[in-house]
Formats: sequence, structure tokens, C-alpha cells
Amino acid sequence: MNSQMTSTTFELHGYKVVKNLGLVRGIIVRSRSIFGTIGGSLQTIFGGNITLFTELCEKTREDAYEMMMKHAAAIGANAVIGVRYDATEVMQGVSEVLCYGTAVVVETV
Repeated sequence: MNSQMTSTTFELHGYKVVKNLGLVRGIIVRSRSIFGTIGGSLQTIFGGNITLFTELCEKTREDAYEMMMKHAAAIGANAVIGVRYDATEVMQGVSEVLCYGTAVVVETV
């Protein structure tokens, strides 16, 4: 699967959906390490972007996205439309990130 074949919209310019394969998702549950928590806490003293947490969040979203793409490829999709992210704190310091969308087969118009 090519990441250019994903969209938050429900269409891809220049393509038409010929088959809907249903919902695909990738889910990651991740916690901060004690060192990351301490480092992030120290960064809050100075304000601004808390890079340790930003990097953790970006990596978690990337992993969830990759899992969704693998799920889509496994069921025969060549595109994913309507891509969304959702995040929930499962418990203090532990978050779940979900990336989901609709797996489809598309053809050029």
C-alpha cells in the first residue's frame, strides 16, 4: 500500500471506488517511561513545545497508521479513505491511539 492512496476525505482525486472492503484499523496502547515523564516534566518548566511528548505522540500515531495500512493491504485494498485518529487515556500515563478508515479498491478514472 502506498501512503499517497490514503485520504481523510471519502474520495481520491482521479480515482473511483469500485469496491468497499469495510473498516480497517490500527491500535497502539503506549505508556511513558519514567525517564520520559521526568524529562517532559522538566521541559514544562521552560514552556513551549515539550519535544519528548511530541516525539512519543508522533511515533505512536505513525505506528497506528502503519498497522491500519497493513490491515488494509491484508484484505486486498489499494486505498484507505475517511482516515481518522482517536486517542483515549486508558489510565494515567497510558494512552490508546486508534487510526481507522474505510478500505477500498480504486481504479483510475
